[in-house]
Amino acid sequence: MKRNTLTICLAALMLACTGCASEEGTDLTGAVNHVAPPAGVAGDAAAAGDAAEDAGGKEMDAAGEDAAEGGIVPDADVESTVSQQQTEKLLTAGEWRDHENWGFLMNLVGTGHLTLPEFGIDLLHRVSVTATDPAGNVLPNVKAELLDAKGNVLWTAMTDQAGHAYLFGAAGTSVHLTCAGAEQTIALDAEQPITLETSQETDLQAQQEAQAQQDTQQQSPTDTELNTAAAGDRQVTAVLDIAPQRYEDMQVMFILDTTGSMGDEMLYLQSDFSSIAEEAGDENTSYAVSFYRDKGDDYVTKCGKFTKDTGEIRRQLNAETADGGGDTPEAVAEVLTETMTGDLWEEETVKVAFLIYDAPPHDGTEAALCEAMRQAAAKGIHLVPVVSSNGSRETELFGRAAAICTNASYVFLTDDSGIGDSHLEPIIGDYEVEPLHDIIVRLIREYRQ
Repeated sequence: MKRNTLTICLAALMLACTGCASEEGTDLTGAVNHVAPPAGVAGDAAAAGDAAEDAGGKEMDAAGEDAAEGGIVPDADVESTVSQQQTEKLLTAGEWRDHENWGFLMNLVGTGHLTLPEFGIDLLHRVSVTATDPAGNVLPNVKAELLDAKGNVLWTAMTDQAGHAYLFGAAGTSVHLTCAGAEQTIALDAEQPITLETSQETDLQAQQEAQAQQDTQQQSPTDTELNTAAAGDRQVTAVLDIAPQRYEDMQVMFILDTTGSMGDEMLYLQSDFSSIAEEAGDENTSYAVSFYRDKGDDYVTKCGKFTKDTGEIRRQLNAETADGGGDTPEAVAEVLTETMTGDLWEEETVKVAFLIYDAPPHDGTEAALCEAMRQAAAKGIHLVPVVSSNGSRETELFGRAAAICTNASYVFLTDDSGIGDSHLEPIIGDYEVEPLHDIIVRLIREYRQ
């Protein structure tokens, strides 16, 4: 009844505010607030286009003057190339971190505004782990395992550059941590209530039902029982007497949907990869590109190996065209199986993969997705989804689930650039609009240790 009342209120509010919604930029169906682009960001399509035209004109005028002095007429292809590079850098995007807004996410789930795909992973029962040394310095690259009462491993993750890791499973009874020969096991208090960050009466009722089940049953809960338990968060802080084990080497992978609808995004990466590598990379950074389409196309997956030769990555990118597809979903599970579960990644490296896509995985691939997410988390791969134009709500929710599993950000293109087709407004809170280039560079730098 509470949920129905809320739905009616939202519907009435939508009708009342129809005339002002476009002015405020608020999506009432998703309770989303859009922050206008800050000064200097290409948030206004017209202004961005004028800026690009002015910049391009100034560069071409200068080039024309220099060429005229030497008796050379500027090539029209040069002007086209400059304009293309400037335009593609105007792709705008937003970033959202569900792990840093867990209460907001639980409210969305608790009120029925959002249902995360779990593909066999208990995402709603999180254990947040922080690892430090005795002096309070954060410890990256600590292996954290969530164990059940029988010692079975439910989830494995590596702490990030800030010493954080996230484990999943309501049946977890302890956390086991290992790094550089040090070990520690921390028991989770069975009577410690799961920290609820929602305020709905339905959540309180679910918590009471879950507690009643725990009081009356001694054996491990079944999957059905876990799904009815109250969602929330348990927090663990571990202190290990070791020095921080930081990795100097970094591996960055771009996984790109190359079906026909991805032309703008492909052109962006083809034109901007060198700039990304120059700004975010160093002599310890290697790159790889992987492509995928769908069954019935020229290929399903085409995965490359890591290399420090950025010229080779450019050649691989520039050899690809956007073609095939024509329907949704696409071979997402297949490419993640090949890239996350294979032997492409080195052991002692910082790892990040950007999945640039606009369609969800096929139904029936849940087991493959589950294994891909488990292995990505265990290896410490931050899988950053970048949702492109024409993405559906299913596409968004899959991406957010993948980001939650692998301790990553959720990234999505916006309409502010005026480039390409329309982009779905995600069901999130306030966010800033930035150039996609800036977000990718910032995340690579942030994950670096």
